[in-house]
Amino acid sequence: MSLADRTSPTVEEFRTYYERFSNWGRWGDDDQFGTLNHITEEARRAAAALVKEGRCVSCANPIATAAVLPAPRNQIPVEHRMNVADFGSSDYIGISYHGHVNTHIDALCHVFTGDGRMYNGRLSSDVTHDGAKSNSVDPWRSGIVTRGVLYDVARHRGVDHVSFEEPIHGWELQDVAEAQSIEPQRGDAVLVRAGADAFWAMNPDIDQPRNAPGLHASVLEFLYETDASLLSWDLMEAPGQEAYDGISLPIHAIAIPYMGMPLVDNANFEELAATCADLVRWEFQFVIAPLVLVGGTGSPVNPIAIL
Repeated sequence: MSLADRTSPTVEEFRTYYERFSNWGRWGDDDQFGTLNHITEEARRAAAALVKEGRCVSCANPIATAAVLPAPRNQIPVEHRMNVADFGSSDYIGISYHGHVNTHIDALCHVFTGDGRMYNGRLSSDVTHDGAKSNSVDPWRSGIVTRGVLYDVARHRGVDHVSFEEPIHGWELQDVAEAQSIEPQRGDAVLVRAGADAFWAMNPDIDQPRNAPGLHASVLEFLYETDASLLSWDLMEAPGQEAYDGISLPIHAIAIPYMGMPLVDNANFEELAATCADLVRWEFQFVIAPLVLVGGTGSPVNPIAIL
């Protein structure tokens, strides 16, 4: 038990995660919401009650066109074309949003198991060139509204950003919660700040974004045991975890197809961190409205924290 003894899971322990953290069948054979089922009507009402000052904070990075974020870090720039005429203007956007640059939410069809299945045991063949027939993003069209909690790990450590030598473990999230006087609750959106802006400013020559420091697979136990609804992060998995069955993204590999947990990748928590520190509270209403993209593997999003 990595949380109990504060040690990284062994390879053998990680292999138990496939079954131990699986939510297949937990909410019925037809379920396509996964851990979003933890967000009850009571949880939404409680999240609304957290709005005190009425401040709204975006947790998204700008859409990464070549002008906003150049290569080599931005390997597939967003295409943004303008049309300006006498009567007004319009524009076109073409985006490949998955990856390590644009802020987006992963649907439950985004990652498959090693034997070709998706969350709740559905076959990966459900995903076709015409769209996903199951586990796509469009069932979430009514939005995701819950309590968000910012786990400001960089602030807790007193550093600008986390390091390669010290990835973020599940027990450190417990420590941060205690330091911030937060009790994890069922349905929480877990937001983990590693200090992405500072890291990229200090390391402009890293051309592969997945080589940035970040979270260890041990956080999976924390997410499962606390009944979190989703994970959002500014830096993703720490590199060098291929010992876990050769999987370079072990959190993605367990959270999405087995736990049924949406991931909000490449968030930006700098303004939110400053606001939380100013107000001395790290819980708030958290709102995500994915695009209604029928059969989509996810969606670009602009998550909003309301304090």
